[in-house]
Amino acid sequence: VRIWEIPEGGLKRNMTEAVLELYGHSRRVGLVEWHPTTNNILFSAGYDYKVLIWNLDIGEPVKMIDCHTDVILCMSFNTDGSLLATTCKDKKLRVVEPRSGRVLQEASCKNHRVNRVVFLGSTKRLLTTGVSRWNTRQIALWDQEDLAMPLIEEEIDGLSGLLFPFYDADTHMLYLAGKGDGNIRYYEIGSEKPYLSYLMEFRSPAPQKGLGVMPKHGLDVSACEVFRFYKLITLKGLIEPISMIVPRRSETYQEDIYPMTPGTEPALTPDEWLSGVNRDPILMSLKEGYKKTSKIVFKAPVREKKSVVVNGIDLLENVPPRTENELLRMFFRQQDEIRRLKEELSQKDIRIRQLQLELKNLKNCPKNN
Repeated sequence: VRIWEIPEGGLKRNMTEAVLELYGHSRRVGLVEWHPTTNNILFSAGYDYKVLIWNLDIGEPVKMIDCHTDVILCMSFNTDGSLLATTCKDKKLRVVEPRSGRVLQEASCKNHRVNRVVFLGSTKRLLTTGVSRWNTRQIALWDQEDLAMPLIEEEIDGLSGLLFPFYDADTHMLYLAGKGDGNIRYYEIGSEKPYLSYLMEFRSPAPQKGLGVMPKHGLDVSACEVFRFYKLITLKGLIEPISMIVPRRSETYQEDIYPMTPGTEPALTPDEWLSGVNRDPILMSLKEGYKKTSKIVFKAPVREKKSVVVNGIDLLENVPPRTENELLRMFFRQQDEIRRLKEELSQKDIRIRQLQLELKNLKNCPKNN
């Protein structure tokens, strides 16, 4: 995992050197997520089936979650960051207490194969996207305290691309965007049945490969913009902004669509969160527009340790291969290493013989007067 610091005013040249490099996963990293309320706490999930919790103040992992039996597909936090929801390739949805690594709830999704999960704010509900037993795309709503059965399941369509869910806790809006689709559907989330109310959809002929989201404090409040996507269009090599705007003519500040929202100030230090403290995010108003009041300077810690030990386990030890492809790759790497060592050994043998001959010549040579 690499940590990059974007300079003031944005990128003006290519960046090649990271501020900090974090070594701990034995296989490639698939996901990274910042803790929502704590400063300098980062979560990373790798193809070694582990989730590592990093304290960037010291540049090392401080906790490890090792309850998954396959590749982790998605991670999502609740509002105060006290719970972590994960979806896994083993077809299970889990709600985990991140500091202890204890699994609080687990659902074995046989009829609804989960891909993505998102916490629905402070409603104590989860929403997952996945595939039904008939290979149709569907969404499911869950109670976070009881994952025995989903509250509702709703089929979307028969396409094959992944469905990415995005939830706006301020307006209780859910956005669904499919990989390879050109449209984005929006729903309103309610507290009572039927829970999900379909509103409409944004349509575009250009398919999206992925989507990013602008934080709330970066939206154009004067235009009643409530959400903004950044759509990756690989065919054209473009990133296209897509704004969700509430059509209102009034020029005054619309407090009903812009309630107090999580700001940029962290509510906790890493030590406080690791000691067991939970705190809701510090809220800010968007009425006066976004003002950068404080600048937290990140200083990368200097590290010289070559081993990473978490829970008494060295994470950088050699891990046995799990698949046939990994075994073959390891075999070929070892063959290359053996070939290189043999060549090195033969060169050293030749050098030894040369030195022996030189030594013999020196002994036989008559001494100079």
